Amino acid sequence: MSSYNDCIKFSLNIKDPLLEFLDISIGKYRNRDAKFYHAVAHLDQCLNCGSTNIVHNGHLYSNVRYPALDASLPVFIRVAKQRVICRDCHMNSMAETELVEKYCCISNATKRKIIGSLTEDWSMKSIARQTSTSTNTVQRVLERYGYSTVEDIDWLPEYLAFDEFRGVGRQLHFIAIDGHTHKIVKVLPTRLKKDIINYFKRFPLTVRNKVKTVTMDLNYYYDIMAKELFPNAQVILDRFHIVQMLNRSFNSCRIQEMKKHKKGAKEYNLLKYYWKLYLKPFEDLEKVKPYHQPRLKDTLTQEQVVADGLRLSPELENTYNLMQDISKALRDRDTDKLKDLIKSKDHVGNMMHTTLNTFKRNLHDILNAAKFDESNGCLEGTNRKIKQIERTAYGYANFTHLITRIQLEEKGAIIKEKASSWYIAA
Repeated sequence: MSSYNDCIKFSLNIKDPLLEFLDISIGKYRNRDAKFYHAVAHLDQCLNCGSTNIVHNGHLYSNVRYPALDASLPVFIRVAKQRVICRDCHMNSMAETELVEKYCCISNATKRKIIGSLTEDWSMKSIARQTSTSTNTVQRVLERYGYSTVEDIDWLPEYLAFDEFRGVGRQLHFIAIDGHTHKIVKVLPTRLKKDIINYFKRFPLTVRNKVKTVTMDLNYYYDIMAKELFPNAQVILDRFHIVQMLNRSFNSCRIQEMKKHKKGAKEYNLLKYYWKLYLKPFEDLEKVKPYHQPRLKDTLTQEQVVADGLRLSPELENTYNLMQDISKALRDRDTDKLKDLIKSKDHVGNMMHTTLNTFKRNLHDILNAAKFDESNGCLEGTNRKIKQIERTAYGYANFTHLITRIQLEEKGAIIKEKASSWYIAA
């Protein structure tokens, strides 16, 4: 091999010994300027019987797309594949190369680059543009990678987290992840109770009995389903959702009281423009240093602003105190106080009253939220990433494509390391 050939192979990171590079040129491909590397794929024996008693029978030329070093020009390797006729078995053979799969014009290196790009937050159209391929090619690579349908039914994580996200066709999909490793366990096309039960009942009872905790939001049938599927597991309601319900209940009461006052009045402004202070933990409010409050035309501390707002209504004050006390009990992991507060009979807003009834129905799970460290925080983070994937793609119409893309981005670093071994010559 010449030094010219070795130099090109080194620059393109090609190691196929049967491929010899001859020249480089600039030409046209579909009316676009492109860079061409001219190469010959040699064949010195019959691929059918292995005989070297062969007769050369010309070449088959193929333009193979290859990743460009920069975005200036698309790169093609024009491979002349040598064809031979065997004198012993009288069969035709054609040279093959590790550069590209048989009957394909997209190089394995390009496919590896597509896989690596699919692990990033890029749209398929952007990836196609960067790799000088079509969107359909990117989709085919995505489908070929696919996601494994072979699942180990002899194992489940000890700490499960349940939730749902909106995906294909604005439909809600059920998702379960490992609460400790944060790896996705399963994503189902729907969140229907029967589908979730059918999936988990494929696991033997001995496996399901090993699950220790299941964290979830306040979805009504998740609780019933978890207790049926995992008899030994403690069901934990996510603390974020508990506090969120409390905040919404207080805000509902605050807005009702606010609307009783004239717009622009001090009472209205107290409840309208300082809503964040009411949701802030009371102990974190500034109690010493006053600030000028332009909406109130007065100099007050944060504590004074909140106190003035709560004086407008005993019902609002009771609702605020209950919200603050339950939130503090959760932070302090005080289950006894939490239990007493949930059973409180103070006069509170209508929505807070409904929230308390919900908490009473799920009292055991609420108390578990204070006892255990597990939460749905990791799952909410996963859902955030999934939403970003969908946002970048302007939504997905194919559920398999969505799940594959989720798994690719989840395993991003591993995929990039192993990509070189996924597309080798057939």
